[in-house]
Amino acid sequence: MLYTSTRNNNIKVTAAQAIAQGISEEGGLFVPCELPEFSLNKIGEMVSLSYIDRAKVVLREFLTDFSEEELDYCVCGAYAKDKFSSEKIAPVVNVNKNENILELWHGPTCAFKDMALQLLPYLMTVSAKKTADGKTIVILVATSGDTGKAALEGFKDVDNTKILVFYPVDGVSPMQKLQMTTQEGENVAVCAINGNFDDAQSSVKAIFTNDDIKAQLAKKNMMFSSANSINWGRLVPQIVYYFSAYADLIEQGRINLGDEINVVVPTGNFGNILAGYYAKMMGLPIKKLVCASNSNNILTDFLKTGDYDKNREFYTTTSPSMDILISSNLERLLYHMSGEDDTLVTSLMKSLSDGGKYTVSPELISNIQTMFEAGFCDENSVNDTIKNHFDSYKYLCDTHTSVALKVYENYVAETGDDIPTVIDSTASPYKFSKSVLGAVIGKSVSDLDEFETVDELNRVTGAEVPAPLKALKNKSVRFSDVCDKENMSEMVFKLLSL
Repeated sequence: MLYTSTRNNNIKVTAAQAIAQGISEEGGLFVPCELPEFSLNKIGEMVSLSYIDRAKVVLREFLTDFSEEELDYCVCGAYAKDKFSSEKIAPVVNVNKNENILELWHGPTCAFKDMALQLLPYLMTVSAKKTADGKTIVILVATSGDTGKAALEGFKDVDNTKILVFYPVDGVSPMQKLQMTTQEGENVAVCAINGNFDDAQSSVKAIFTNDDIKAQLAKKNMMFSSANSINWGRLVPQIVYYFSAYADLIEQGRINLGDEINVVVPTGNFGNILAGYYAKMMGLPIKKLVCASNSNNILTDFLKTGDYDKNREFYTTTSPSMDILISSNLERLLYHMSGEDDTLVTSLMKSLSDGGKYTVSPELISNIQTMFEAGFCDENSVNDTIKNHFDSYKYLCDTHTSVALKVYENYVAETGDDIPTVIDSTASPYKFSKSVLGAVIGKSVSDLDEFETVDELNRVTGAEVPAPLKALKNKSVRFSDVCDKENMSEMVFKLLSL
């Protein structure tokens, strides 16, 4: 299995090279040159397997330069039982009829990013030994909340790595901020920026491709890599849980092998739903991929019209991990769906960089629409959906999952397509306790601090508080730096003590 770049498909690299490097030299994203094909028999054989063994079945096809021993080391280390609060790792919970919630937040940071970021440090360590010639890898991360903490937790004290995380100063929940600013580890650093996630992400990409900065790092025997989903090593583990969810539905007797399902994903950077697309293209019987957005509904508009325009009002919402107007992984979809047209992708990304928008051809958006549906959910509907699901089914969800549930409800009402459906639940409700509690009781709870809110949400709903969030209560804040987006490169050198 070799990988190429969305902006130059003459490039061919191994999985280890793609993972260690993170992003291609010219700014493109690494994608597999071809996808493996999974027969129904092969999918059926996964039903009796553990999550770890299901992961090996999928990842073995993509990490062909990893030995069986290396793959075993990575997967068993990532999904060890002491790291996840559920034996199933990513359990599927039936809530109502054909509505099945895929809980992706049972890891150490209580968000779906753990599913990939517990594995990535292992993949990175093995990849670096193969390709990085003993260099220290500097992991540079822009986060809208969950990626930052999950990456920090995954990479803390990993040999020959340093990790720097930038987050929007007013764009994460109090619990997300506390998770990052109290992070332990000798190789970690965190800094807020005056701006939003798109500002942080754009600056990180610019730093990655800055030859002067890379040369200065090289003098110190360092190199950049990424833990954002622009890194293939972040994306490939996410393919696994779609196969696992399908296997669980068979095991639960909710579908038969070969039955089609729909998948609904709350998404901002388009990585989580793109992993579902890869699973579908590999042979998993997915009928429609439903892209769920919050008030920042740029993906909804694009998937319905073919016009991508970030020149619009930016909303700070109660689902901050989706407060994004530049969805990086959409670039990968455009590459695949355009027939691997790297010239077109380069042109579209230049238009986005220069003018903040692009338009794809009617033929291309029509092709995309054969696989994808889209919808969005405003803030009032987020609150109503949290309350309705708790009142009706005693199921407590976070704000991001609520967006997906509402978009799914609207999709079924509009289309009548109510086949068995997997809905991604991307975070514990306790990561957004103030918003969730307010929704459940129907009024604001601004007079309570973060941990009083957690306790009250527990009292009102009876939902268990995850141990990693309980443990934050008495931790000291380690990181309080704030910088302007224009000064992020200088902050990188400061945090690296260079």
